[in-house]
Amino acid sequence: MMAELEGKVAVVTGGATGIGFGSAQALVTQGAGVMLFGPDEPALRKAVETLGDSVAAFIVGDVSDAASVQALVGATLDRWQGIDILVNSAGVQPYGTVASMSEADWDRTLAINLKGAFLTGHFIVPEMRRRGGGAIVNIASVQGIACQTNVAAYVASKGGLLALTRAMALDHAPDNIRVNAVCPGSIDTPMLRFAASENLDGRTEDEVVESWGAAHPIGRVGLPEDVGAMVAFLAGPRASFCTGGEYKVDGGLLAKLSVVLPE
Repeated sequence: MMAELEGKVAVVTGGATGIGFGSAQALVTQGAGVMLFGPDEPALRKAVETLGDSVAAFIVGDVSDAASVQALVGATLDRWQGIDILVNSAGVQPYGTVASMSEADWDRTLAINLKGAFLTGHFIVPEMRRRGGGAIVNIASVQGIACQTNVAAYVASKGGLLALTRAMALDHAPDNIRVNAVCPGSIDTPMLRFAASENLDGRTEDEVVESWGAAHPIGRVGLPEDVGAMVAFLAGPRASFCTGGEYKVDGGLLAKLSVVLPE
């Protein structure tokens, strides 16, 4: 059976590690060629070596910078002559409230997590139109729906990304471009491991991650490939009637109320 994405070309921002790399793996498995984009050249190079340079390539850049995104599009067209799929996975998560966070951290978070999706859409949607359509998957978060404390900029960016997903879905449905968002729970990525290292409280990093996993009804944190499977589905033909949606990959986290009744 032919892979569902055979002949398709995908761009994945934040594609070197974590959810971005898990998404790239899933897309390649389904037959797509993938251009990875991000700021870390060694990590990008390692990712392409893992995926195989016959199906993957990379370009170094900043998703919040228009010239970088234009260069990304140009490099992808030079390699594959078109773009069919866009996965917006680039993201950062600083800690802070609106009172404690610096303006620089706020601006950087919104620039990468939200403006980045605007810029990729701005330059890639016209290329998708030329191909007769496409699929965009924005990596949001359960924190775009419900949130923890002390992450004001992150939750604002992810809530904005969900709203932008709906707007893009409506605006570009006539172009045969579907736009959906994935909302992961706790996923074992470098970002999650960094958060765990900042919250040890006498525990090891693995113990912190395990405790966070226990908060999910499934009983563990997710893996990048768990999210990648949803991304590949939304990018493919079986999701042809899906647009403007928010798909949770959260181990049941948001299905659970924090109030526990006595037995």
